[in-house]
Amino acid sequence: MNVDALTGGFDRRDWQEQTETDDPVRFAMIGVGWWTTEQAMPAVDAGDLCETTVLVSSDREKAADVAADSETVEHAITYEEFHDGAASDAYDAVYIVTPNALHLPYVETAAQLDKAILCEKPMEATIERAERMVEVCDEHDATLMIAYRMHTEPAVRRAKDLIEEGYIGEPLFVHGNMTEPILELVPDPDQWRLDGELSGGCAVMDIGIYPLNTSRFLLDADPVAVRGTVASVQEEFADVPDEHGAFQLDFPGHMYAVCTASQNAHLDSHISVLGTEGKVRVEPAFYPWDDRALQLSHEGTTVDIGFEQIDQMEEEFEYFAHCLLTDTEPYADGEHGLVDINTIKAVYEASETESTVTLD
Repeated sequence: MNVDALTGGFDRRDWQEQTETDDPVRFAMIGVGWWTTEQAMPAVDAGDLCETTVLVSSDREKAADVAADSETVEHAITYEEFHDGAASDAYDAVYIVTPNALHLPYVETAAQLDKAILCEKPMEATIERAERMVEVCDEHDATLMIAYRMHTEPAVRRAKDLIEEGYIGEPLFVHGNMTEPILELVPDPDQWRLDGELSGGCAVMDIGIYPLNTSRFLLDADPVAVRGTVASVQEEFADVPDEHGAFQLDFPGHMYAVCTASQNAHLDSHISVLGTEGKVRVEPAFYPWDDRALQLSHEGTTVDIGFEQIDQMEEEFEYFAHCLLTDTEPYADGEHGLVDINTIKAVYEASETESTVTLD
């Protein structure tokens, strides 16, 4: 194995043509929780192509307090004011980070206001609402991107390159896991993730989507069938079907992925792809505060592959802004997100019926 060939030539931003602008994409952040204040806004501030100018919250005072600490935020408005079109001249795009079942109304309003939309995954709580999201964006010719930050994560992008360059031969099996003790990370038993109506599911919906979607990205394929088992054991998870979940995805060409997820287990994340001639593994993989690591096994040798550690959210926002500035269709769009929603719901169906569920 030529190690020098593995460490050179990788361009983490092979999508980038424009590196600066005098007219940055202005974002309205819809939802001003910890993810927005600790992850999204700092990422936008660190980038070159976008800025945060509007905050939208149920609590105007909370939004105003956050705005006071920002050099770029011009308006702090309520959800109702957003739907009424307040401050609509002050932003070009929205970032939606409300509970899953509340994504659609903000997408509808943003599309009607002719704004571009970056929506957190999973895109909605039900298949029907996710389908409506795609429809309304099509009706208004609105740009919609689902926020899968693994698509711009250098470790995952380099792993995809290695697979495509043939270092593992023909891909056969993906193994992916994402687990966390959610009630330690967010010590609130009344949080929306544990409310089935708001979340649409728990472990598989919220974090199982990472190994699911990253499997699709690495294999450049969509699953055709799924089987799986979910369970809620502890009382705190009584309102959701899946405190824990495990599922298998069948892909075309006899490729398979086995994914596990839990909201009540040791914090861990990894994904690996095993092929006929080798294996590539990213561990840690999915949590943005971990330094990611990439390893390749090939021809009896295992090597660590170097790449630049980055802020995943900064890469995601810069990519989306770059697409808007260069009039490029972003990846992944709403149709891509729909595949995950359909697959996740099939996992729940497979568990309930103890059967294999075929996907369209």
